[in-house]
Amino acid sequence: MKKYKLINTISGWVVFVIAAVVYLMTIEPTASFWDCGEFISSAYKLEVGHPPGAPIFMLLGNLFTQFTNDPGQVAKMVNSMSALLSAFTILFLFWTITHLTRKLVMGEKNDAFSLGQTIAVIGSGLVGALVYTFSDTFWFSAVEGEVYAFSSMLTALVFWLILKWEENAEKPDSDKWIVLIAYIMGLSIGVHLLNLLCIPAIVMVYYYKKTENPTWKGGLFSLFLSFGLILILMYGIIPGFTKVGGWFELFFVNTLGMSYNTGVAVYLILLVASIVWALFESISDRGDIKRARIAFLLSIGLSGILFIGGSIWLWLVLIATAIYFVFSKNKLNIKFLNLSMSSLLVILIGFSAYAIIPIRSSANTPLDLNSPEDVFSLGSYLNREQYGQTPIIYGTTYASQIVRDNQGRAEISKEKKSYSRVLQTAENQKDRYVESKIPTYKYTNTMLFPRMHTHPSEPGYGNHIQGYEIWGG
Repeated sequence: MKKYKLINTISGWVVFVIAAVVYLMTIEPTASFWDCGEFISSAYKLEVGHPPGAPIFMLLGNLFTQFTNDPGQVAKMVNSMSALLSAFTILFLFWTITHLTRKLVMGEKNDAFSLGQTIAVIGSGLVGALVYTFSDTFWFSAVEGEVYAFSSMLTALVFWLILKWEENAEKPDSDKWIVLIAYIMGLSIGVHLLNLLCIPAIVMVYYYKKTENPTWKGGLFSLFLSFGLILILMYGIIPGFTKVGGWFELFFVNTLGMSYNTGVAVYLILLVASIVWALFESISDRGDIKRARIAFLLSIGLSGILFIGGSIWLWLVLIATAIYFVFSKNKLNIKFLNLSMSSLLVILIGFSAYAIIPIRSSANTPLDLNSPEDVFSLGSYLNREQYGQTPIIYGTTYASQIVRDNQGRAEISKEKKSYSRVLQTAENQKDRYVESKIPTYKYTNTMLFPRMHTHPSEPGYGNHIQGYEIWGG
């Protein structure tokens, strides 16, 4: 087994070197099309790119730009970063393939490998990894300054890590792999959300390893649970940070008259303190299960998980469900609480890289899209509000018109509150946020699954209508 592990390790690094050499020899010498120029600029001078930003990409890209004094070589340095990250993707892919192939060849046995078995396992890894190395789409993204090479590496890494956990699941310290995966997930949010699509595969590996007699019902439940985890990250933690933080900011600035960012600072202190409290209660000899549960509930509330969406009724349902789950007997044990809080903490640590976005925006960098300088504009930035929304299930068509009353005034279906800083005209003027409302109008001809949608604000509006009429006959 030791000999096989040595061969597996060496073979993986050989594949890495092959991929790295190929990609470095074929990198773009300068900025290519797509968003590459923007990403290279944001990495070089830590400028604010398009929503929702990529702070981890910016920071690592900035590190690579330090290896040259020539601005003309900056793009090549960022492209080299993509090449090396893509080579690491191939490395983790090779080890993933050999791990899974070894399961097929050997089962759960860890006996000595025969020559034929070793060739079969290592050969499978070489074929799979090298085919992916030279595949058109991956090779294309590996040689330019885009986020997809970085995101692919993180995706390959987290799945390889869950296989490492599976290999060591019976050991008492195996949960460290889960916490590490959570941390990488937190970091990946600062690159691209593609990494979250790996969660279902991770959950399925966890389920089949921990369950002695797995069933299709259990597998299906685990799959839906994994979708729930994606929703919690995408619509709970990511926007929840700015949502709950915004409530604190409004209270401390507009109500108590304090300076900007005071509420956010207090919010961060309370959030970290609640998680640390929950962890202390779960590991200390003086810990108490009731206090641990209270700290757990407080932590998930402050993180924004209980405030998904914009409906107060949904919030009440989520809060009531959380209270029942947390305080019911045998619903929440100490081990689960500790693992959950540890994972939440490291996710937030990884997500904290987003602090660079408002910090650099406050410096008014040349590239400063949306200018997300405070918690409210950062929330709009993270939620990609500038792009608008395309109705998928129910909405308008290209023929829809705004509904108007007898006076010709547009009818409003709902209004969204927005907050911005008051423009200060005097030195002694207090900091304050002013409220504005963004209306959503009622439209005619709304329907289920609107296939022919467009909006007057969209580029090419007239061409859209002409195209729909030609296609529709």
